[in-house]
Amino acid sequence: MAAGGFSTSQERGGWVLRGGGRWDVEHSAALDAALRALEPAGMRSLSFRLGEIERLDTAGAWLLHRTLRQLAAAGIACDLAELRPEHQAMLEQVAIGDRPAPAVPEPLPPLLAVIARLGRGALDVRREAEQLLGFFGAVSAGLLRTIVQPRRLRFTSFVFHLERVGLNALPIVGLISFLIGVVLAYQGAVQLQRFGAQVFVVNLIGVSVLREIGILLTAIVVAGRSGSAFAAQIGSMMVHQEVDAMRTLGLDPMDMLVLPRILALVIALPLLCFYADLMGLLGGGMMAWLVLDISPGLFIERLNQSVTVWSFLVGMIKAPVFGFVIGLIGCLEGLRVGGSAESVGRQTTRAVVAAIFLVIVLDAVFSIFFSLVGV
Repeated sequence: MAAGGFSTSQERGGWVLRGGGRWDVEHSAALDAALRALEPAGMRSLSFRLGEIERLDTAGAWLLHRTLRQLAAAGIACDLAELRPEHQAMLEQVAIGDRPAPAVPEPLPPLLAVIARLGRGALDVRREAEQLLGFFGAVSAGLLRTIVQPRRLRFTSFVFHLERVGLNALPIVGLISFLIGVVLAYQGAVQLQRFGAQVFVVNLIGVSVLREIGILLTAIVVAGRSGSAFAAQIGSMMVHQEVDAMRTLGLDPMDMLVLPRILALVIALPLLCFYADLMGLLGGGMMAWLVLDISPGLFIERLNQSVTVWSFLVGMIKAPVFGFVIGLIGCLEGLRVGGSAESVGRQTTRAVVAAIFLVIVLDAVFSIFFSLVGV
């Protein structure tokens, strides 16, 4: 039986199957045909005597397992005897892997598929909102604790992040605001020249930059620059289990990581907004001087006439709110990072997208509110 095979005989205790040789993939075709031809008619029980099997691999174990399963389904009692321990372990592993594949659901009709995707998206938005609201509550509680006990604030970390998100962002914020002022002045001049109202380009620049463009562009730049940095920094700490180590040492990650970053943004963004307003007006004034021959003196005079103090305050009121939201999203997404570098990149991208989206939504809400109150 070196080639692998078996024989059956009827003894006093019932039918017996004696197997031996090599039950492996090389001889699986012959074994498969022989086992399929095994005639269960008249059998009530079958005892497998497999002590003479020299080799058993997964192919042979699968054939044996399949035969046992088919005989059991036919109502024949089977038992294994004289099976070596290593062969028994192989048979058990094959039995564990014998699981039906999950049924593939039938594809939904196109209209129902769209509705299902919308439903899943709505549930995802709900979960995101719940997590954001819960994190907002935790941050608010942490801020209250810090107000009651100012010593809880990590002042060194706060100053470090204030420099990173504020001072180091001045070049990019100033350049973008200056160029946007240039674009507004040039495009406004082109359109207003048709009506002989070039001088009103000053009104356009002043109101647009101070109320909307300055703070909105600054918040978007900060969201892409600092919000992503917060998520990546905290996410890397999550991957290396540094946040868990903080908790083990009795340190609160809210005080150590989150609050210094959020407070730094809340303070830095109004300052960046003021700087962006100045650079936007400077760019618009220079372009108006070059294109429309509006002197700096006339530009400042028209600006005083067209812009009120509320035009400036509207942008400044938005700034700390936008800073808080950007910091909140960046820290939340960083704390949600899993145990891989891929998760860091994914959550960093989500932080930027979510922060910019919420900034634009809040800007629209502020615009509607200030319009309703007559500001």
